[in-house]
Amino acid sequence: MAVLRRPGRARLGWKNARSLGYALSAMALSSATALGGATQESAAREFQIKAVFLFNFAQFVEWPPESLPGPNEPFVIGILGADPFGPYLDETVRGEKVNDRSISIVRFARAEDIKTCHILYISRSEAGRLEQILSMLKGRSILTVSDVEQSGHAGGMIRFVTENNKVRLRIDNEAAKSVGLKISSKLLRPSQVVSLRRGAP
Repeated sequence: MAVLRRPGRARLGWKNARSLGYALSAMALSSATALGGATQESAAREFQIKAVFLFNFAQFVEWPPESLPGPNEPFVIGILGADPFGPYLDETVRGEKVNDRSISIVRFARAEDIKTCHILYISRSEAGRLEQILSMLKGRSILTVSDVEQSGHAGGMIRFVTENNKVRLRIDNEAAKSVGLKISSKLLRPSQVVSLRRGAP
């Protein structure tokens, strides 16, 4: 089991751990970490935490075999739109693997450019097109993640929600299951599970 850790050379001391329980405990700790005021430093910290989550989603979600066509193909984490992570996400996954596959970070300017992708972070810059983007990706085994606030439909399968200056997860498990993704109960348990398909509240 890969470790949950913060990105970059200045990682904050989480060491290698094989235990899923340890990783989830660290994830819960990370999600409960206060971000502080609306400063440049707190914004950087926010996306450090979110970069860690994106990496760890790969450990707690199972993709259908056909979405990983060849043993030498990388596991792809995509960013659609403006990249808020800077170097954090690249540094988080450097040297890591998902089921013996290397991890590749790919930036996409348009949803139409997305070919192979397993986890897709949809940037806030795409808020005005979120519904259209999700419609274009419908039926594909891509774990969509965003922190875009939307009403009337899901903001992706996993949405980062900041409450009381803390990052939490809101998961639409039905949307994930509809495209063959299996989210571990260990990830669902500490999250808010919702069903926003077809506009349900």
